[in-house]
Amino acid sequence: MSAGDKGTLIAGLLLAAGSGSRLGRPKALVELGGERLVDRGVRTLADGGCAPVLVVLGAAHATVPGALTVHNPDWATGMGSSVRAGIDAAPDSVDALVFALVDQPLVTSEAVRRLVEAYGQGARAAVATYNGNPRNPVLLGREHWSTVHSMAEGDVGARPFLRAYSHLITTVACDDIASPEDIDTEEDLTRLSALMNNA
Repeated sequence: MSAGDKGTLIAGLLLAAGSGSRLGRPKALVELGGERLVDRGVRTLADGGCAPVLVVLGAAHATVPGALTVHNPDWATGMGSSVRAGIDAAPDSVDALVFALVDQPLVTSEAVRRLVEAYGQGARAAVATYNGNPRNPVLLGREHWSTVHSMAEGDVGARPFLRAYSHLITTVACDDIASPEDIDTEEDLTRLSALMNNA
């Protein structure tokens, strides 16, 4: 995908390695509206302007059409290891990554596209906000990857970077086109399914 006039490559990175301990099964393989969450996440990133799309898997093994899969053997240590594995696997040709979580199915391709557009307008780090709060997705230019890599530990991903370097972050309001609600329990799955059916 080209962003702007310089042929910039922006890749998508879907974090989908967890076991879904509260849900009782890996979220990547959970179906919502007849589609696996991992496939929905890949489609959201691709439709938003990301290519290639990388998926970090761990607890679940799956073939994911349209994506490059990255196995994180340390997935049980938390999201930080998946962030590091994804950054390590990013092709040399990629200039920026859009990070997304597999358990946030109401994040839309339009939200991803807004971050891509912000990058094309000069933002080197951008985060979607909802009611003014930074959540996901997050876009980071290559120059920030090593810092994010070093700060991603345990069950945190880019959050420490976003807090420590807030002066470098471009916020992109996405309240009108997406929601960061996530799926942690069966109740969450039922509620989000109903929201999607009524949309």
